[in-house]
Amino acid sequence: MTQAKPTDSAPQRENLLVNLLFNIVIPTLILTKFSNEQWLGTKMGLVVALLFPLAYGARDYFKRGKVNFISVLGTFSVLLTGGIGLLELDPKYIAIKEAAIPGIIGLATLFSLRTRYPLVRTFLYNDQVLQVNKVDAALDQFNNHAAFETVLKNATYMLAASFFLSSFLNYVLAKWIVVSQPGTEAFNEELGKMTALSYPVIALPAMVIMMFTFYYLFKNIKQLTHLDIEDIMHG
Repeated sequence: MTQAKPTDSAPQRENLLVNLLFNIVIPTLILTKFSNEQWLGTKMGLVVALLFPLAYGARDYFKRGKVNFISVLGTFSVLLTGGIGLLELDPKYIAIKEAAIPGIIGLATLFSLRTRYPLVRTFLYNDQVLQVNKVDAALDQFNNHAAFETVLKNATYMLAASFFLSSFLNYVLAKWIVVSQPGTEAFNEELGKMTALSYPVIALPAMVIMMFTFYYLFKNIKQLTHLDIEDIMHG
């Protein structure tokens, strides 16, 4: 009799690079580079840009059985950017929108401390990065769960700080670059320039804080569990 492989029922791990491409990078490129009259136009560009996070989110939901947070964020971001362009609102709303999204995530990260599922578990302490089952078992063995909850709380504050920094830098960058009227080709070009500069200007400082947060979390996991690196990290 043929036996099923043990991995058949295990949920497949999500590819974070593909996630970011479909939910953030590709929609942004469509809105900034292909929503002019030579390509898709403003309305069709918005529709096509929305298809990527919506399709990825639907696929992920039916495959994994849960809502994809980044897909929701990507859809919301595309709707706001496209809506500002279609309605030809004042460009100051782009700066507000750029600051609002990471700001909301930062507030949600802090608020999640009051729930059973702090967002730090989604971003850092998850089974795509760490062998969570082994870590939890070791915390039980040494009776260190209470101490680890304090570590998670501190990591949450650090994570929220990275989003608040992104919010501030997003606002400054958008106010500096995006000055043309939405719905124009110059506006789309400015969005593209802002997106290109956002990586070195915004992503790098936020990534430094994120890496420090992960280092803090990883260091304390080692101390509280007495596990070696191969028992903590995947791969």
